[in-house]
Formats: sequence, structure tokens, C-alpha cells
Amino acid sequence: MPDSTFHQRLALEPSPALHEQIRSAWARHSRALESRDLDAVLATVSPDCAYEIVPIGQRWEGHAGARAFYGEMFEATSKGWWGGMPPTGRVIELKLIVYFPWDAVAERFAGERVWFA
Repeated sequence: MPDSTFHQRLALEPSPALHEQIRSAWARHSRALESRDLDAVLATVSPDCAYEIVPIGQRWEGHAGARAFYGEMFEATSKGWWGGMPPTGRVIELKLIVYFPWDAVAERFAGERVWFA
């Protein structure tokens, strides 16, 4: 069965207005993350959002999942758990890619897919 969400995203017509809408939402999302305001972060994502750390296969769904994902991320340091991985006590450097799919119906982000190396 085809993924209708994928087809909806593929059918989006690029336009300056859509670009600005997504860019503005990303700016609100980024400011909320920087201030660690989970309620403001959740206001930028769709209710059925999904968060995934692709290399390790972890996934969180919905606003409750997003809250858990970000809560763990905010607490994670070299001394705290993140993505199911124990703390090492060491400083690490990662090359990180984060994909923010856009939910055109909800006019919010549909979550995040994270890759790192």
C-alpha cells in the first residue's frame, strides 16, 4: 500500500510563501529548543509526529513521544543517557543530520529523523 503521507509531501508545490511558512516555523521551533520550552516546541509539531534516531533504531511517537525525546535530549550530556546509550564521561563530536518533514495538513513539522556518524 502506498504511503499517502509521502505522496502528499511529494505533491507540495514549492513557492516563496510555503518556504517562508516553513522557515518561520523552523525559527519558532529553534527558539523554543534553545530556551528548552517543551510546550513551545510541541506547538511546532503535528499531534501525530514521530522522532527517530535512525542509526540505532529508536523511535518516539506523538506529542508524548516528542516530550520524552526532547526531555532526554535536554538532560543528556557526557554524564547522562541519550538515545538508549549510556554516558561515557567523555566529550564526543558527531556529524549530525536532522531531517524535519513538513506536515502540510497540520502546517507543522511531522517530527525529526536523526542520523549521525
